[in-house]
Amino acid sequence: MSNIEERKVELVKNLIRKLHEGVKPEELSKEFSDILKQVSPFEIALIEQQLVKEGLGVSEILKLCDLHVQLFREYLASRELRGVPEGHPLDLLLKENELILKWGEVLGVYASAILRSEGEDLKDAFQQLLRVLESLRNVRLHYRKVQMLIFPYLERRGIVAVPRVLWGREDQVIQKIRELRALTEKAQGDEKLIKEVASKAVEISREISELVFRENKILFPAVWVLFTEGEWAAIGEIGRDIGYLVPVSVEWKPAVKPLMPYEITPAVTKEQAEALPPEFRELALKKLEADTYEVRKEGDIELSTGFLSKEEVEAIFESLPLELTYADENDRVRFYTKSKFSKGFVRTKTIIGRRLLFCHPPRLEGMVKVNVERLKKGEEFREYWTKQGDRIIRVLVVAVRDGEGKYLGTLEVVEDLTEVIKNPEEIIKKVMVL
Repeated sequence: MSNIEERKVELVKNLIRKLHEGVKPEELSKEFSDILKQVSPFEIALIEQQLVKEGLGVSEILKLCDLHVQLFREYLASRELRGVPEGHPLDLLLKENELILKWGEVLGVYASAILRSEGEDLKDAFQQLLRVLESLRNVRLHYRKVQMLIFPYLERRGIVAVPRVLWGREDQVIQKIRELRALTEKAQGDEKLIKEVASKAVEISREISELVFRENKILFPAVWVLFTEGEWAAIGEIGRDIGYLVPVSVEWKPAVKPLMPYEITPAVTKEQAEALPPEFRELALKKLEADTYEVRKEGDIELSTGFLSKEEVEAIFESLPLELTYADENDRVRFYTKSKFSKGFVRTKTIIGRRLLFCHPPRLEGMVKVNVERLKKGEEFREYWTKQGDRIIRVLVVAVRDGEGKYLGTLEVVEDLTEVIKNPEEIIKKVMVL
């Protein structure tokens, strides 16, 4: 170990000693705030794991995690991320990262404890590790917001490499967590496998800390400089729908309407470029090829989730592996689709305007009537299974409602599930975890 590394370890040990002596974290955050200038989150995680190996109590080291998160928050607020309002989507993403950082550090501490333990101590540490690992399953929620809400605005500006690299690293962490959870199921009662779990957990802990550092020190300061209030308004609106890992106690209210990536004029000004973190600045000062593609075209039908031409709508319906029939609130058929993959019940243009009841044989009229009545009274759907020759068909009768919950009509969804029913083993073999 180098003299610099030894000095950093001693700094962290000094913090832990003071915590053990009962000094409040708030007091320590004032006294030791400069430590973060010298020790990155990545290094602190490594030091914590080293201290476990040296025999320092796990409970003492865990006290450091809370203080570390607090120090890191104060460090960012005073430098790269000044003025982020409470409840702002970036504020919530930062708070999520604080939680993820703590989970990652605690995972590493328990993993290191396992590697130096035997018998009951090992079993206890393993149970604690399992609890933390269960929490870490949720990190995907954070990364999905970054990938789906933050990255599109960067890509629109021509900043492509950073999102692709970060997404690759985030995806790698998610896959490793998934694989580790699978290994823990095999490891129950097997000390050798439990040690293997711990070794992999130490690696994941390190990668999580590094990702938090990259987001908080590079990505988030960059987007805080680049994004307009309208962009954040859109991110906040959709972010609420996706959900957060942390409580949202304050609602941020933007003063402008949301702006989607396709609505912005992609550009990085000289002033913005100069205010960017160094890792972004060099990229932004180069000649960026902004994405100026116009996704909205003349004659498009504007939907709440995008734009389509009439030709695209019809071709998409035909490309679905199911068939739809829609009747309005007066039980009159207004629309149906045909599928090039699946041939369900016979329907023709002559049923448009027909009473829904009369589209079925008399023996089924009672069932159809009851279904529609139940949907109108609040049920969401009714499900039936039937056969057509040797084909097994699922029929969903679904209530269609507007955003206020008003009943608009009935949708019949007909899907051929013969292959799934008859060959479940073959289907399972084809399953890919994405």
